[in-house]
Order: sequence, then C-alpha cells, then structure tokens
Amino acid sequence: MTPAQFAGRIKSGKTPAVCLFLGQEGYTRRLCRQALTETLKIESEQHDLAETSLAAVLDDARAMSLFASERLMFITSAETAMPRTSRAAKADEDDDEEGTGATGDAALLEAYVKSPTPGVTLVFEATRWDFDGEDKTKIERARKFYGAIPDVVEFRRFTPGEARTELDRIARAANVRLEPAAAEALVDALAADVGRIAVEIEKLSLYGKPITAADLPLLCPDARQGTIFGLVAALGRKDRARSLEALDSLVREGEYLPLALTFLATQFRMALVAKEASLKGAPQVQSHFQRAGIPMWGSRAEQVAQTAAKFSATQLERGLTLIFEADRDLRSPRPDDRSIVENFVVKLCA
Repeated sequence: MTPAQFAGRIKSGKTPAVCLFLGQEGYTRRLCRQALTETLKIESEQHDLAETSLAAVLDDARAMSLFASERLMFITSAETAMPRTSRAAKADEDDDEEGTGATGDAALLEAYVKSPTPGVTLVFEATRWDFDGEDKTKIERARKFYGAIPDVVEFRRFTPGEARTELDRIARAANVRLEPAAAEALVDALAADVGRIAVEIEKLSLYGKPITAADLPLLCPDARQGTIFGLVAALGRKDRARSLEALDSLVREGEYLPLALTFLATQFRMALVAKEASLKGAPQVQSHFQRAGIPMWGSRAEQVAQTAAKFSATQLERGLTLIFEADRDLRSPRPDDRSIVENFVVKLCA
C-alpha cells in the first residue's frame, strides 16, 4: 500500500498488528510514524535488529506489560535478519532442522503474525534499499523474507511532479511564497528529495518575503543550478559579457567548475538529440526522452527545449567539441579551472 493509504487506515482506527515499512524514502515514512504515535497516543519503543535478534524482539512482543495495555514497537534494520549470501541461506536451511537460523526466524514471525499479541503494534523497517536499479533484487528478497506480513507500506521516491505538488503544500503550511520558477528550481536542485525540500522550506520561512528564482541561489546553496541555466541562456545569445558574469557568479558561489562543465555537456547533448529529432516544445521533449527510458520532468524538458531553440545543430556540435577540449585541459597538471572555462566561453561566443 502507499503511505497515504496507510495513514488513512491509521486515522480510521484500523491499525494493523504487524506491518512492514519498505524503501528508502524518509519523508513520508516519518509522517507515517507520526500518524501512528498520534493516533495510538502511546510512547513508542525501538529495537534494532543489528543489535537484537528477531526471536528476542518477538519474545518481547509476547510479554504482557504490567504498566501499559498497548505498545507500539518500531524494529529498525530489518534487513539484518535476512541471510547475507546464498551460502548463508543454505546454512540457515540446514540449521532450520534444529529450529534456528534466518529460516527459523521467518517461521517464528509467521507464527506471530497468525496470532499477534493483543494491543501490540509491530512495525518492521527495511530502509536500506530502493525499488530501482541494483537494489531491486535485494528489496524483493526483503519482501519475500517478510512475506508473512500482509500489510506492506512501500516508500518509493517522489517523482519530480509529485515533489513539486508536495513542495507547494509544505510552502503553504509554512506561509512561504515562492515564484513558480523558484519552486521548479528548488525541486530540480534537490533532486525531488522531499525530505530535503521540507528542511529548505523551513529555512526559507525565516526570509519573510516572496522568493524569486534570482533569490534562491543566495538562500539555498543547492539551488546554484539556476546560475548554470543563466550561463546556458547567455551562451545561446552569444552574450560574452553576461556569460562571463554568470561564470563569475558560479565561482563566487563555490561551484566546482568541472561539475558545471559536465552539466553543460549533458544539456547540450540532450538539446542536440531534441534538435535532430525535430522536437518542438517541452511536451514533445519530455515524451521523447521518457520513451527512451531517460527520466525527464516538465521543468527539465523546458530547459532542454529552450537550449535547443537557442542553438543550431552545428553550434551544439561545436559546443560539445569545445566542452571536450575544456574537460581535457581541466585534467592537465595544475590547471587553472577558471581560466580554462573562461577560454571555453570566449570561444563559444566568438
């Protein structure tokens, strides 16, 4: 189930006796934890399976408390109860004949789920792995190991669109007013990590006035990409003075210039693909890259579309060649990063 569905069940009084929190996304997991503690109105207990065995935790859950009729127990590091390797899994299967090992623990958990202790709520948290990439197989192993638990809450990462919606909600609650461009830049700069966005909104609430896209890099160090987009726009107009001014801002903000150059290379490559595919506008750009399996959200597609509109295919190819040369020079012994990138800007604007 989703975190929103889980929170709805909690508020309606349908708290599961045992549930599994699965995934790395921390912001909604914190909200679900908060919903549990506020609804049950009891102080939570915490166990770490890296320090305590699963059997010991279940024994504790079976023990009736003399001081409280209800208990809420969060069990973290749930992955450590799993076999670490296939060899360990085989050993555990052998040990299971004697009733020990990870397979034995899984059997103990299954028995507990079938007959949970009244008034006790157990929440297992497996937060080490994500749902995509190399972690996908590992998280499926965790799901299989805890397969006896019927209520599984999946904490998946926010998409950029979902993060933008959540940002607007958080900003309204904190009485923070951001221009749409500033909101898009903040989501982009923080990689749609809503936990980090919430922290930045809390800081921005002290600013006391509406926040523009120009204000954002000064108030949020991670939002310096806006200056890089300004550099791209100035390069597209072949405005040497504004380009060097944007570069100066990046240097003053402490931007790592090789990383900025890498971002420019990515922007130029995407714009060249859009140009060669005759894509018109952000919607077509977004659709094209998503079909190719490349993550692309609205604001990013708009930036790529704008870059493609400002440069011809020949200019983009020349720009990529100059970026390659600048990157090569940055790898030379004792390089002066700023002078190399300034030389790149002058050549591109010539």
